[in-house]
Amino acid sequence: MTDIAQIEQRILADVAAASDEAALEAARVAALGKNGAITALLKTLGTLPPEERKSRGSLINGLKERVNAALAARREALKGAALKARLDTESLDVTLPVRETPAEVGRVHPITQVTDELTAIFADMGFAVAEGPDIETDDYNFTKLNFPQDHPARDMQDTFFFNPKPDGSRLLLRTHTSPVQVRTMLAQKPPIRVIIPGRTYRSDSDQTHTPMFHQVEGLVIDRSSHLGHLKWILEEFCKAFFEVDRVKMRFRPSFFPFTEPSLEVDIQCRREKDEIRFGEGDDWLEILGCGMVHPNVLRNCGLDPDDFQGFAWGMGIDRIAMLKYGMADLRAFFEADVRWLTHYGFRPLDFPTLAGGLSS
Repeated sequence: MTDIAQIEQRILADVAAASDEAALEAARVAALGKNGAITALLKTLGTLPPEERKSRGSLINGLKERVNAALAARREALKGAALKARLDTESLDVTLPVRETPAEVGRVHPITQVTDELTAIFADMGFAVAEGPDIETDDYNFTKLNFPQDHPARDMQDTFFFNPKPDGSRLLLRTHTSPVQVRTMLAQKPPIRVIIPGRTYRSDSDQTHTPMFHQVEGLVIDRSSHLGHLKWILEEFCKAFFEVDRVKMRFRPSFFPFTEPSLEVDIQCRREKDEIRFGEGDDWLEILGCGMVHPNVLRNCGLDPDDFQGFAWGMGIDRIAMLKYGMADLRAFFEADVRWLTHYGFRPLDFPTLAGGLSS
């Protein structure tokens, strides 16, 4: 009797002193394991007389039950203490603001936003969107657009050329989106009314130029288009895009190989500190080039210039984005700085519409 009481006292003390699951498991093995104290007591029962075996067996089994109960109670106590410690270290401050959802945190790049704005404006005028490959042939990028063989744009310092093919021809990264005009005229019959947004590439890099940039061009081909139509389209576009009630534009003679006559367009503005305000002031800012499609370009695309005529224009998407939203350096558009994008980006669900406001 005395040895059972002493063993129980020692085992219960070990169980109570266990500070973690590992120590508790060690106490359980010391008591109930293959070589444990209680297991050793059970092994002695076979050497006892039947009457004594019955009474001592009952005492040992009672000890075993009390030890199991103590182990279970201590295990629950340790679990409770661990949970309390975890809750103390992982407490939640309910006074903190709620985290924004991905749709609120994410931002649309200004180039994407301005492209959507352009598309919304010109779609309202009845224009479709045309697209083409970034890698072009010399024929589509230059020859069919009436560029002479000795034109400076064909030089390596201006254009990114690929290595020559065995036949001597070279592919290139398109220097403008005008090849899509050629592809459109070759694939469709007039009347044609398309805009062509896309990436373009030139060997140039500074505060206002990057090797890759974005352009949008427009093309109209039918039997009766003239410069008056072109002027109206550009005026309406500028009013809608810059969100002003009126705009004054100045058309100056210029030269482009693919248009004749060719014009450069200035828009009236007022420069105020670091801002440019359109529709007011006495200053001028060039924003695009345009003109009537050259007869040679029409012929190269299988159209008879005696039957068809049209006009085209082109402008830099990056440039008009900088003008509208006050961005000083073009290079920041391509640096993938999340801080810049958070500041200048647009919420992804705020789609630009003419009715709701392009940049609202």
